[in-house]
Amino acid sequence: MDDAAAPMVLGYQLDGEGNAEAVPFDAPAGPGFVWRHLNWLASEGSAWLHGPDGPGEEVLEALLAPETRPRCTLYSAAGRTGVFINLRGVNLNEGASPEDMISIRIWLLPDQVVSVWRRPLTAIDDLIGGMERGQGPVGPCDLVARLALRLADRAEPVVATLNEAVDAMEEAAIGDVSARSMRGDLAELRRTAIVLRRYMFPQRDALSTLAIEDLDWLSERERSRLREATDRITRLGEELDAIRERAAVVQDQLIERRAEEMNRHMYLLSIVAAIFLPLGFLTGLLGINVGGMPGAETPWAFWVVCALMIGVTGVEVWLFRRLKLI
Repeated sequence: MDDAAAPMVLGYQLDGEGNAEAVPFDAPAGPGFVWRHLNWLASEGSAWLHGPDGPGEEVLEALLAPETRPRCTLYSAAGRTGVFINLRGVNLNEGASPEDMISIRIWLLPDQVVSVWRRPLTAIDDLIGGMERGQGPVGPCDLVARLALRLADRAEPVVATLNEAVDAMEEAAIGDVSARSMRGDLAELRRTAIVLRRYMFPQRDALSTLAIEDLDWLSERERSRLREATDRITRLGEELDAIRERAAVVQDQLIERRAEEMNRHMYLLSIVAAIFLPLGFLTGLLGINVGGMPGAETPWAFWVVCALMIGVTGVEVWLFRRLKLI
């Protein structure tokens, strides 16, 4: 889904039993809780956020921050304690890079959830699809847990692709593939793994923080689902760690192979230099411009010198082979 196709504001009333009903995004909360999903660039969404029914200045600043990392923080607004949590998901929009992760900022209260977005997330579509099938969240924190699980589901194929890529590179590193052709792909793979990992572990910490918060409206079922989401995110982070380490091993192998190639080339040049060193000495000696040079007046002296040089070369090659240098 692209920006143009994504609804700018959404509202759902959930009854706490898994059933959801689409309502105007600014509808008052009924039995259960209401979920307001707003694009902060939309005029109606921005007006509601800044209006009297919005979350308040302190929370609003966190919701609209231009750059955020995953975190979980408690705030008090209008005499009630709520939870701000920021999560990130892989960017699966057309033409985008997965590591360009998309932020979803969420404000939780016992009777409502306010989520703010700028770019669409496919995990949100998954969550809405479940609600339309009667499998909606039973509470605000359950919504966060389900969303985190959907984010992990969407990230797993990306991590699996990285695993397959590093498998292929490990196989190529011990084959005949040129190290030069692999360096660019390897660097891109490591960069992707590093960027994804940079958000996975803070996301794990944010979810685990929410799971242990002392909130009377956070049920044991929701805590259990948050712990499940935390475990999934942890596993993805560990896989990214392993990918990064395996990529480093492949890079070391490529560096070692390149060093071996350079040493082999230098060794060959050294052998060639050793063969031509006495020949250069001989030709230099015969080329000095002084009187008394033997054979200077003899017509066949040149061919004698050529034969002598061929003989010296043959002796050198035989000696190098005898010493197992070539």
